[in-house]
Amino acid sequence: MAHRSILFSILSASIFSVVVAGCASLPSPTPKDGSTTAPAMVTNPPPTESVAALYADLTRAMTAYQLGNKASGHDAMLATQQQALLQIKHDAERCAALAGCNMLKFTLAYEQLLDATRYADNTTVQNQPEIAQSTEGEESPVLRVLPQTERSVILLSHGTLPKLIASNAAIRAAIEEWLTSMRPQLINTWVNYQYLRAQMEPAYQKTGLPEALLFGIMAKESAGKVHAVSRSGAAGPLQFMPATAARFGLRIVNGFDQRFDPKLEARANAAFINEQLKIFNDNLALTLAAYNGGEGFVGRLVRGQTNASLWEPRIYDALSAQTREYVPMVLAAAWLFLHPQQYNLKFPKIDGTPGSITLNSPASLSELSICLGQAGQMRDGWFRTLRNLNPKLKPQKIQLAGTHIAMPSILKSVYTKQCRPGGNWLELARVLHDAAPPVFRPLHIYYQVREGDTLYGIARHFRCAQAHGIARMNGLRPPHYIIHPGMRLRIPTCQRG
Repeated sequence: MAHRSILFSILSASIFSVVVAGCASLPSPTPKDGSTTAPAMVTNPPPTESVAALYADLTRAMTAYQLGNKASGHDAMLATQQQALLQIKHDAERCAALAGCNMLKFTLAYEQLLDATRYADNTTVQNQPEIAQSTEGEESPVLRVLPQTERSVILLSHGTLPKLIASNAAIRAAIEEWLTSMRPQLINTWVNYQYLRAQMEPAYQKTGLPEALLFGIMAKESAGKVHAVSRSGAAGPLQFMPATAARFGLRIVNGFDQRFDPKLEARANAAFINEQLKIFNDNLALTLAAYNGGEGFVGRLVRGQTNASLWEPRIYDALSAQTREYVPMVLAAAWLFLHPQQYNLKFPKIDGTPGSITLNSPASLSELSICLGQAGQMRDGWFRTLRNLNPKLKPQKIQLAGTHIAMPSILKSVYTKQCRPGGNWLELARVLHDAAPPVFRPLHIYYQVREGDTLYGIARHFRCAQAHGIARMNGLRPPHYIIHPGMRLRIPTCQRG
């Protein structure tokens, strides 16, 4: 017992100093000049009075936990420590309701105290059943308030994400990239995702995956553009390759590629991620590498090792440059989704409540985009959103009156007001839609005569050309119009509309 108490005191003192004094800050990215100077700390804005009071409660709870290690008697020690953990849980729930309160403080403190309890005595289950009952299966302090946060922290780091961020320069560099040159794409992803969330997030919630991961993958893959297609043939907001899509039930139905259906692709993506998490022992970094670089290839690199790490040189160096960049970028975007305020990042407030309208007169998505304008302070207009929400419709095709069009609920009244039949904006949209650019057609094209060709046969092939017209244009003399293989003929073209 004496040895146990000393070990507990060392662990608790270490955790107390790191969590309470330091968890409000995160290290800045590693200097790009390669220097080994200790990284500067990025500090959060000063807390409000209410938030500061919660932080003080956290400090007292951590101190109580420390003192519990010194309590005389095993039962007294357990009671003191249990009370401290319950206090952290209670404070975390209050923190979730306060703007500017850093939930990471409570999550990190709670998880590390539980880790310390289990580490301090690896015979807990056999010798201390009371501890096993009070700690095994304990919820994170934010589980009931923000259930996605707990699994995000666990999955995204295969432990605790702040530790990974603090030690992994690639992820810190990815955070910097998202906050600088890639910030517009991150914000656009957020906006697009808010209108797609009702279709995509349930697949993640149902399968127990963190929403932050869905956002991270989308930010890197497509920025929330449902009809995105890569040069390699990946398609949809989450960029499935055709073979993988077919394996998870996405097919071409009546000419429509189901990879462009955000609901169906999110469901397939969640199934893929959970399948690979089982294969890679819940290691999300390896799972993301498999998503980008191929599950077969990454599986061969791991060779069945249950504790393999993406970051070990044997695996990391074998990955393509694209995959080495992909994994940190997804993890960084997911982390920023959870903690924007810590990085001076502000996502716009979006009312993404889904809705629909019934067309009161024929219109295309393009025409609707023009008459809706920038209603609701939508800086870039509504074309992308309407396309995302109606993936089966071609944007230029006129839809008949009575057709149901999905659009954010906030636009229903705008549609009634601005897109009414005979209204100025809809009429303007129709005039612009009907205006087709002039089609340039050359006066003639060239054709190289092949073995067996005749002038009359060439004329029939090009339809709009007549034999005597081809002969006149090329100086061929009647009545035989002699041609021979290799001769280059000018063929007159039709000049209609």
